[in-house]
Amino acid sequence: MTPQAFVHPDRRAADFRPFKAWSHMQKLIADKEDTEQVFHIIEALNGKSFEKNFWAFAARPEGQKLLQEKPCLPPILDDHSWIRALPDGTVGRAYVAFMEREGLSARGLVEESQKLRSRSREYEDDMMWYANRLRDTHDLFHVLSGYNRDALGEASLLAFTYSQQPGLGVIFIAYVGCRTIAKRAPRGARIMDCFWEGKRNGAAAQKIIEQDIIALMHEPLDAARARLGIARPVIYRETLKLLGQHGYTPVLQPQAMAGAQVSA
Repeated sequence: MTPQAFVHPDRRAADFRPFKAWSHMQKLIADKEDTEQVFHIIEALNGKSFEKNFWAFAARPEGQKLLQEKPCLPPILDDHSWIRALPDGTVGRAYVAFMEREGLSARGLVEESQKLRSRSREYEDDMMWYANRLRDTHDLFHVLSGYNRDALGEASLLAFTYSQQPGLGVIFIAYVGCRTIAKRAPRGARIMDCFWEGKRNGAAAQKIIEQDIIALMHEPLDAARARLGIARPVIYRETLKLLGQHGYTPVLQPQAMAGAQVSA
């Protein structure tokens, strides 16, 4: 079908700037808490991939339907009252448990993304809505894919996300993240296999971004994973257990890092 979408006439695709990305990577290596560098790295490397992903989304019936309706997810996802009323074992109940356990909110990701966007011009168009949807579904990706918020889990999830929404910046961060962990991991820890597993699982699954999120929250979690073709991250779970036996303490990633795959 012919994509129907409004894109602001002044919007321009981001340039591919590998040297800028490398400069920001050095800053991130020097200070791992400076997670803003992740946004810059992805922005510098993704180039036109964001636009390509958007038009592919807009060309599908599911994408067209969502572009017509343009649901705003953060207020819905942060209203836990209706989600708690869902049956045990549903995606929604798992999502609320995850968010409350980790002390997260959909609004938190919004605020982190706005810190970066405040330095550049925003365009109120369909691409901006699409970028927001990518951001707002990130924590749902965690719940559905089975990856935690430790450093290895976030890196593996970015590999999963790359296969769902390709972008060189995203896969670069995922790869470098896993390589960095692998350097300090005990013998036998399959860190890079976690990277490849995430990439495979994301490629085999239906695109989460195209799902009716409200309806999805009502589904039993195991049934939703089966319907979407999301395989369990077996290697990641085994590796996490091995790392724990060697004193590995998972380091939780800030929301800035968690939502860094979004670029508009």
